[in-house]
Amino acid sequence: MFALKPLIAVMFFASMSAGAQAGTIAADVALTQATLIDVASGTRIKGKTVLLKGDTIVAVIADAELKRYAPKQTIALPGKYLMPGLWDTHVHFGGGEALIEENKQLLPLYLAHGITTVRDCAGDLAETVLAWRQQIADGKLAGPTIFTSGSKLEGRKPMWKGTIEVGSPGEVGKALDKLQAMNVDFVKITENTMTPETYLAALREARARGMRTSGHLPGQIPLARAFEAGLGTVEHQSYLLRVTTPREAELAEQVAAGKLAGREVMRLSLESYDEATARRAFRHMAAQGTAVVPTLWGSRITAYLDQESHYGDDYLKYIGKGLRATYDWRVERAAKDGPEAIALRHAIFEKSAQLLPLLAQEGVSIIAGTDAGFLNSFNYPGQALHDEIALFVRYGLTPLQALQSAVVNGPRFLGKLDRYGSIQEGKAADLLVLDADPLADIGATRKIRMVVSRGEVHDRARLDRMLADTRRKVAENQ
Repeated sequence: MFALKPLIAVMFFASMSAGAQAGTIAADVALTQATLIDVASGTRIKGKTVLLKGDTIVAVIADAELKRYAPKQTIALPGKYLMPGLWDTHVHFGGGEALIEENKQLLPLYLAHGITTVRDCAGDLAETVLAWRQQIADGKLAGPTIFTSGSKLEGRKPMWKGTIEVGSPGEVGKALDKLQAMNVDFVKITENTMTPETYLAALREARARGMRTSGHLPGQIPLARAFEAGLGTVEHQSYLLRVTTPREAELAEQVAAGKLAGREVMRLSLESYDEATARRAFRHMAAQGTAVVPTLWGSRITAYLDQESHYGDDYLKYIGKGLRATYDWRVERAAKDGPEAIALRHAIFEKSAQLLPLLAQEGVSIIAGTDAGFLNSFNYPGQALHDEIALFVRYGLTPLQALQSAVVNGPRFLGKLDRYGSIQEGKAADLLVLDADPLADIGATRKIRMVVSRGEVHDRARLDRMLADTRRKVAENQ
């Protein structure tokens, strides 16, 4: 966990009214002397002060202009780096009503790790998450800003709880009506029991209504059909292995005929991999506006459970016993694999991860998300995003591209760049202060000195108290 260091930043407090100093402009907080990181352009900016009022950045000024303002609190940050807060765009809350409190205890873990926004990709606690979204927005609950899909769409007799069952294309409209009544931020669609025809109809109807979509991908059709129907994000990069082979259409036909499934499709895709085919498919994907949320870290954990035990992880002390119990099903399933299945797990992960630079080169938007939450074994809320973007760099992205995946590309997908993604006047006061330069080393995102969430300042001591409080609550309920 984070080491508790002396606070280098010098903090000045002033309790002055707007009229206490004639001609000055009121503000709540001034952050000064840090190096600003413009994540969109990859530039470092010095000599600027950022002024906050409420949950908004009200000005970005030259340091010398600070005398024109009357902030209630001025925080000097020499030698520090100031950037927008991080986004984890694929998280889950779930496990049933009995685990609501344990899920709620995950919220401060995100903030403590610099994640000021999450995108909930559906579980079985949709109404609870919607309530949290509002409570956080109202300042009544501490946690990251939440964007949520509410309940996911699936076919009849789904394997996942908390879904809206859609049995035919004719039922799509009613399902989307329900989601719109819930005021969801996007639509999540999975493919376990949904027919391809219904899946494509849901994408087209959602696009016609102006709703953004996110999903898994049915194996019975070439992936290009989903891209062309309006799929916004592919969740889990391993799905994209299917477009890297000239045999994709043939394999899809065999899946539709019941002759192939699951890992066998992946094995045949790997055996017939062709880079030129992959690049053409990725160019088409980018042209259709479909992005990818790789969720590599969670995939890597599962792939290498044969080599790496996580039962001694210190972070388990922050995860409630009920949520920890939901990890067991993946662990138990992986334990049944023989040597060939284990080798295939490794190969699927490694080849999927190696697609990252190709996707970037062909213009596909890569959005950082972890799959952290219930069910996904040892994929820890908060910490996992730093692990995810570290993998991005290990497999070929630059630190800048990794930062953009966690700061700019998520808000772009949701149409929220007017509010998020940069340090500018009018943008959200969601900020991260680091001890080191993240453009030079992606590991710097772990060296967190301060987090500002909706204008509220959380210094290192306060962040450490949040972590300690969560750890204590978990220990009390063992």
